[in-house]
Amino acid sequence: MAPFRIEVRVMPRAALLDPQGQAVEHALHALGFPEVRQARVGKHLVLEVEAPTREDAAARARAMCDRLLANPVTEDYLLAVDGGGKGA
Repeated sequence: MAPFRIEVRVMPRAALLDPQGQAVEHALHALGFPEVRQARVGKHLVLEVEAPTREDAAARARAMCDRLLANPVTEDYLLAVDGGGKGA
């Protein structure tokens, strides 16, 4: 087993309204940043996972996202897996 660093980016689906993003956009405009055309707010998680291979680590992270970290109805996620040493 080797340690893998997994970064997960969870964002609201593009077709859905993002009330947090709209609030940030309006606040930035009020603070004098009119050049902001759109803001979207999501989550960035960093996990350290022990797994035999990079593929196993990614599969476990996808399962975590599907079951807890991302809402499959309203959010999409991207994974980046790093680590594992030789042969990973």
